Amino acid sequence: MDQKEILRRVDHTVLTPTATWEQVKAVCDEGKQFCVASVCVPPRYVKRANDYVGSSLKICTVVGFPNGYSTPEVKVFETEDAIRDGADEIDMVINQGLARDGDWEGVLAEIKAVKASCKGRILKVIIEACNFTYEEKVALCRVVSISGADFIKTSTGFAQGGATVEDVRLLREHVSPDVRVKAAGGIRTFEQAQAMIDAGAERIGASALVSLVK
Repeated sequence: MDQKEILRRVDHTVLTPTATWEQVKAVCDEGKQFCVASVCVPPRYVKRANDYVGSSLKICTVVGFPNGYSTPEVKVFETEDAIRDGADEIDMVINQGLARDGDWEGVLAEIKAVKASCKGRILKVIIEACNFTYEEKVALCRVVSISGADFIKTSTGFAQGGATVEDVRLLREHVSPDVRVKAAGGIRTFEQAQAMIDAGAERIGASALVSLVK
C-alpha cells in the first residue's frame, strides 16, 4: 500500500493539552491536502474546525479522554455537545475500572448510551489495551461487538503503551466482523502503519505520518 492509500485511513490527530487553534488549523489544512480519513481535534475546537473546513473534511473528537472514568451521563453530554458543534466521529474511552472489575454490563451500558447519543455518527471505543490482560481484551471485544459501536480502538496514546501488532491482531480476531479496528498510539512511520493494517486495522490514529510526506 502506498503512502497516499495509508493516509486515506489516517485520523490525523492533535490532542496535546496545549494544542492551539493555529495547530488545529494546520492539522485541518494538512488533512485536506493529503485526503486523510478525518482530523481528530480537542472538543473545544470542534465547532471552529467544522466551520473552517465545511464539508471538505471529517471532524473527529474525543469523549471521556484520556482516562475514561467520568460518568456515563458526562460522556453522553460530551457526545451531544460535540455532535451539535459538528463532529462526524466520536472516539470514547471506556471506564477501565468497570472493565477491571469484570462489570461487563456496566461497560456495555455506557457504550450503548454514547452510541445512541451519536445519532448515526461513527463511534470508536478506546479500550486502552495496554492496561488489560489477554482474557480481558477478549471480553472487551465481545462487549464492543454487541454495543452497536463502529470501531474498537487500541489506545489513547496517553497511557504507558500504544498500539501493537499483537493487539490489533487479537482485536481483529475476536471482535465481530461488522466492527472495525483502529490502531493508535506510537505509530510514527509508514512501516508501522502498514504493519497495523496488515494485522487487521482499518483506521490509523497518528500525528506524525503527514509530516513524513511534507
